[in-house]
Amino acid sequence: MKTIISLMIPALLINLANTYAGGFIIVMPDKHANPNSVISGQHNAALFPLESRSTQVNCNISGLTATTTIRQVFFNPTNRQLEGYFLFPVPHDVIISKFTMDINGVKHEAELLDAKKARKIYEEIVRRSKDPALLEYYGKGMFRVRIFPILPQKEQKIELTYTESLHKDNGTIEYSFPMNTEKYSAKPIKQVSFKIDIDGKEKIKTVYCPTHKVEIIRKGEEQATVGFEESNVKSDRDFKLYYNLDNNKLGLSMLDYKAVNEDGYFFINISPGFGSKQEVVAKDIVFVMDKSGSMAGDKLNQAKKALKFCVENLNKNDRFEIVPFSTEASSLFGEVKAFNTENKKKAIAFIDDIKPIGGTNIEEALDLALNAQKNDSKRPFFVIFMTDGKPTIGETEENPLLKKVEEMNKKNVRIFTFGIGTNLNTHLLDKITESTNAYRTYVLPDEDIEVKVSNFYTKASSPVLTNIKVEFDKNVGISDVYDKKLPDLFKGGTLSLMGRYKGSGKSTITVSGMVNGELKSFKYEVNLSKNNTELEFIPNLWASRAVGYLIDQIRLHGEKEELVTEVTRLAKKHGIITPYTSFLILEDEAIAARDGLTNTSNQILRPRALNAPTMEEDIDFKEEVANISGNGGKNMKKSGSSSVRISQESQAMNKAINIAESKQGVDRMAYKDKTGATRNLSEGIINIQGRAMYNNNNAWVDANISLSKEKNIKTNRIKFNSEEYFKLMENNEAIAFLALGRNVRFMMNKEVYLVFD
Repeated sequence: MKTIISLMIPALLINLANTYAGGFIIVMPDKHANPNSVISGQHNAALFPLESRSTQVNCNISGLTATTTIRQVFFNPTNRQLEGYFLFPVPHDVIISKFTMDINGVKHEAELLDAKKARKIYEEIVRRSKDPALLEYYGKGMFRVRIFPILPQKEQKIELTYTESLHKDNGTIEYSFPMNTEKYSAKPIKQVSFKIDIDGKEKIKTVYCPTHKVEIIRKGEEQATVGFEESNVKSDRDFKLYYNLDNNKLGLSMLDYKAVNEDGYFFINISPGFGSKQEVVAKDIVFVMDKSGSMAGDKLNQAKKALKFCVENLNKNDRFEIVPFSTEASSLFGEVKAFNTENKKKAIAFIDDIKPIGGTNIEEALDLALNAQKNDSKRPFFVIFMTDGKPTIGETEENPLLKKVEEMNKKNVRIFTFGIGTNLNTHLLDKITESTNAYRTYVLPDEDIEVKVSNFYTKASSPVLTNIKVEFDKNVGISDVYDKKLPDLFKGGTLSLMGRYKGSGKSTITVSGMVNGELKSFKYEVNLSKNNTELEFIPNLWASRAVGYLIDQIRLHGEKEELVTEVTRLAKKHGIITPYTSFLILEDEAIAARDGLTNTSNQILRPRALNAPTMEEDIDFKEEVANISGNGGKNMKKSGSSSVRISQESQAMNKAINIAESKQGVDRMAYKDKTGATRNLSEGIINIQGRAMYNNNNAWVDANISLSKEKNIKTNRIKFNSEEYFKLMENNEAIAFLALGRNVRFMMNKEVYLVFD
């Protein structure tokens, strides 16, 4: 049993177990059993998977050393005893110094195979099993251990521990864990959890996870805990965590992605860290609260509690004002006043006395709020604006109100809006935040106002750097940066931006901003890659931000041909599926098909849509387009639940810092296929090397083929599992595409490669 596994397993007897996170099991049938009867009623033993019940990952990082313990539970659903190997892909470019394994309470020794030996095994498994899924790990090393027996109808528990040395690149340290296994997963895993404790041994500035939506708990300047938990997980990407160690006041972490002969992408994360001695900027802040009759009941009670929380958590050097409004607006002081014990008591009593009555005079509320600022102040001036309705008294038209804000906002005011409920003008609130470089938040009817406002204020109460600029030196050309306007940076928070770059090599990044009226600058030396295609999530996150920004521009300022064209191109290339972008793609493909500019095999969504007779009933594309673009004239909705939803989704995409946040609107893409089964238009889309691959009728097509304007592109036809196919494996760029399956079409070096079965 210690000979090379690939020489032992007949073609039909290999079975890939579920491999949702960490290691996976290759199953061999009992030597004494008929392999075609392992599962009752199933004629091919190679098709069944073991079930993956749970994966638990605990990691302790000390400085640059990480010790990871994984506990996985598999289940043998058959009635036969099985035999197999547990394989664990070694994380790329790390040094493993210790590896122990416990299988059902018994210690086992694992065999470490270098990348070259592992590559031969993966290739031989593909040859014999005719399943290319394991090519995902082609070129990586592996640990391997025999598992016997795998008992029928029993769980198989595996625990392993390994220690690795992490490395620092551009001041950033990466921890990676293999989870990209969706392509050969039969069922979602029931439970996945991560707990990562970081002791930096130095001051930790940035901590972020761009691949998954995690909880980050800071425990002082040098320590942090990262948590992730999810049920029914079907993972399509590895887990990656980044942190930056820096004793300076402001930390900067940079990641990049660049394919040969293409502009690169960068992802910058900036943070002051979690130090208690950080210099907090004194601010002026006005709390504006709607007290119209529609706020009566729980809404007003929650809003008053939220307002008290904000007042009680002001910083000692802050100044503040409170402006409640209904038919008329009033104020507590008439201008911003110092936060002290006496003024705090006045504010609490003032809040307690607020009663719901009257209409909604947003104009007067904005007048009082913006006039509360002192003329000679150099402080940042924040307004937290809470309302549940449209303007009904005073100026009620959107454009004059916005003009008034722009005229009075000559001192970099930030107006953070909180829309309560859905009966409000989302365009007005969103344009106010856009023009003042702030954030918008909506509190839905089933959500708690106090929780939403207090959570926001906890993060935004202590600015450390305002009016921020990030500049590269002339060694590289920078373009298409999102956010277009950088928000302020707060204590314990982070600021991220993404963009494109031309050139490569060393560059100096300068971050500047205001601290208590003085301009401060921080410089960082970075090295932009000439060729680095490992961090595939960066182009997709950048595209999400771009599409979110463009949709917002269309929604708030009107549909223009160049904006629609760019949204369509980016959505196609990066697989960004929302009801609006899908409508644009389907419309684009229908026109191209009608005019003979493309064929069915090059279309990415239309073949699926044509197989969905009830799609139009399930997805109201027309309503989505009317809400976003205004097509349909008066049908454009500036209020209501759909308008609020689209506002939330476009902002989430434009601010996305992880892949989960970039997937907006997918829940509304459901349809029923011809068999009556519920499907989703977003199914069968993955991202490889900075662009999307689409699965149509069990064949994968590269978005770049669909987008190509070139005619007579050379097509290389390669039969799956042929010698020519394995020769293509020698090209590392092709491996990720080959791992998708037996029918794949992709572009490489300006040629199309068509793999067919």
